[in-house]
Amino acid sequence: MLNLDTHVLVFALTDRLKAREKALLSKDRWGISAIVLWEIAKLFELGRIEVDLEDPEVERALGRLHVWPIDLKLCQQLRRLDFKSDPADELIAGTSLLYKVPLVTRDARIRSSRLVPLAV
Repeated sequence: MLNLDTHVLVFALTDRLKAREKALLSKDRWGISAIVLWEIAKLFELGRIEVDLEDPEVERALGRLHVWPIDLKLCQQLRRLDFKSDPADELIAGTSLLYKVPLVTRDARIRSSRLVPLAV
């Protein structure tokens, strides 16, 4: 299973993945941290993306994903991160750290981590 950050999921839903990402995502199941759903809702509300959580196609696509919760164990992992970022990115990276699942991200700050398992 792969953990997708918010932007990679949005790019996948809008068919804007890079060739390398498309090949990587085609080989495994996808999961997301619960915070990704909140980020998508906020970005849509702010008019920064066109992915609407109430769109039936988006609902169907998201229904096929595994969603990891934001819970005590995840929040405890955040102290172990070796980078600082916005809370959503830390929760996404912490999810990969806690569940030992590779993260697919373009975020340079997260990619610089020596602890967060990254999909390559």
